[in-house]
Amino acid sequence: MGYTTILVEHAGPVATLTLNRPDARNALDLVMRRELLAALDELEADDATRVVVLTGAGEHFCAGGDVKMMRDKRHTAAEGRERVALLGRMVERLVDFPRPTLARVDGFAVGAGCNLALCCDLIVASDRAKFGEVFAKIGLVPDGGGTWFLPRLVGLARAKELIFTAEVIDAAEALRVGLVNRVVPAAELDAATRQLAERIAAGPPAVLRLAKQLVNRAAVSDLASALAGEAFAQAVAITGEDHQEGLRAFFEKRPPRFTGR
Repeated sequence: MGYTTILVEHAGPVATLTLNRPDARNALDLVMRRELLAALDELEADDATRVVVLTGAGEHFCAGGDVKMMRDKRHTAAEGRERVALLGRMVERLVDFPRPTLARVDGFAVGAGCNLALCCDLIVASDRAKFGEVFAKIGLVPDGGGTWFLPRLVGLARAKELIFTAEVIDAAEALRVGLVNRVVPAAELDAATRQLAERIAAGPPAVLRLAKQLVNRAAVSDLASALAGEAFAQAVAITGEDHQEGLRAFFEKRPPRFTGR
């Protein structure tokens, strides 16, 4: 399928989804939001895709919502609600995507762009990346899931501070507070992201899907529910061919070759 604001590329089991509006720092206009939803549907239907990397073209990941669009047209409450609801559908789609997702972040990831990165399962950032919930600077509240993701990652008080002050933090601070998984020199960002994506792609696809569902649900469930979910998922996994392959590889002292069955 052809897209105007994003690129979809495949390299073996890893698909890269690139926000492609570099002149606008990859700001999320309405077209991009719709195209991201369509691209995720396309990638889910592709059985060869085991990991999705989300990144931005040019020097930045994503500057958030399209501020120029906001300036050029004053929105009604109904229009604003629909615009954010579309973003919300994209957030839910990415969070619940049945394959592992990685955000490769260089430059700015601010506003909804910061939260788009937080939608992904893991974040690999360059040492020049910057993150911020900058909504208050233009008189808006956080959207794109920021009020949900941020307290769970950095704690309630720190989340409020980042939101109330609209502070932009560098990659080192983002790593220190638990906002990102890894920080690498900018020159090594592509290689580090690819290495991590390929390592995950070599894992058992069906099992990773189940594990992702369990961890996501655990964030909003009690221990008993989490344990029940683990028992159900393990019953599925233990009957799979990938479990048998993992056992054979363990005793034969070789890397396993998982097929997703």
